[in-house]
Order: sequence, then C-alpha cells, then structure tokens
Amino acid sequence: MVLVGLGSNLGDREAQLEAAVRLVARHPAVRWRRISRWRETEPVGGPPQGKYLNGAGELVTTLDPWELLAHLQSVEEELGRVRTIHHGPRTIDIDMLTYGQMLIDDERLRVPHPRITERPFVLEPLAEVAPDGIHPATGRTFREHWEECLGAASRQSRRGGLA
Repeated sequence: MVLVGLGSNLGDREAQLEAAVRLVARHPAVRWRRISRWRETEPVGGPPQGKYLNGAGELVTTLDPWELLAHLQSVEEELGRVRTIHHGPRTIDIDMLTYGQMLIDDERLRVPHPRITERPFVLEPLAEVAPDGIHPATGRTFREHWEECLGAASRQSRRGGLA
C-alpha cells in the first residue's frame, strides 16, 4: 500500500486535484485504490496565502519508490508546479506519504513522510482511505493518530489555545 497526499491552493483547486488524480493514474504501473474527499484547510507555514484543498489516496504500483517519486514530480511539473518559495502557494502538491512498510531516508526521498502525525490535514484523509493502515515508524494505525490529533485539539481548545 502506497499512500499519497494531494493539495492545491492556486487557481481552480478542485480541477487541479482531479487532473492530478487522472495524470497519476495514466502510468500503466499505477492504479488508485481509494481517494478521500477533498477538505479545505488553512495553510501551514510559509508566507500568507490562500486556503488549500487537501486529500489523500491509496495507490497500487509496481514502480519502486524512486520511480514513483519521479512520476509524481512529473505530474506536478505538468500541472505547473513551481518550487520557488518553501511552503509557498502551489498549483499542486503530491507527496508520497508511505510506501508499504518501508523506511527510506536519503537525499531524494523520506518515507514515511516525516510530518504525517503532526498535520491534521494529512491525518484526516488518511484515516478516511486507510484507517487501519499502519504507520511504518510508529506501528500505530492512521485512525489512532487521527483520534490522538482530535484529542489534542480538543484539549488545546478547552485551555483557550484555539480560536
């Protein structure tokens, strides 16, 4: 099971995401198994920018992780992704979140994605498409991580930390 995160906050966000889904699947060695619904979220980090539409999907592929990364990046490029500002606005963002239970940390690729458990906009759609999927580094399900995230937000809200 390969889990992928998708996001867009420039132009027609939904159209960008739908195009990304189509273009990712045009590779003969890649097939979507499930895709979450899109969620509007606030940007995290970076300069002031518009809200994102985010989601996640589960892929089946015979590509190795680096081949899949190259394919995902080629889709981003085809959809006009320009990497100029770190955490800046983007037409499309496609992140490989997990690749089975592999742990990879090299100059080109880190899986699982290092901030999965810190980002509600990633955890919520992951809990939708792969609730019982196991995070390769923590050994816990994505549903457990999402529930923990909800509990932390609830505790923070009760302390008056969130608007």
